[in-house]
Amino acid sequence: MANENSNVVFIGKKNVMSYVLAVVTQFNGGAKSVVIKARGKMISRAVDVAEIVRNRFVSDAKVGKISIMTEEVQNEDNTKSKVSAIEIEVVR
Repeated sequence: MANENSNVVFIGKKNVMSYVLAVVTQFNGGAKSVVIKARGKMISRAVDVAEIVRNRFVSDAKVGKISIMTEEVQNEDNTKSKVSAIEIEVVR
């Protein structure tokens, strides 16, 4: 879903408003769509970011394509784990 022309925001451990600001900044910079990506426990934070952007800051934004997947990550002890991931496209 995320190609080289799209703007991507990766969700991590910062507070929700940091990511909301990142998405809004990309829209203000002329982006037509922004992809919000998250893994594991951060998936709910990604949904929160998309909803806050849509409902409070960019009223003409809509949720586009939502992709869910399982990614394999390597742990610090060199074992591999599968973790859920999501990509939420917000379109203006």
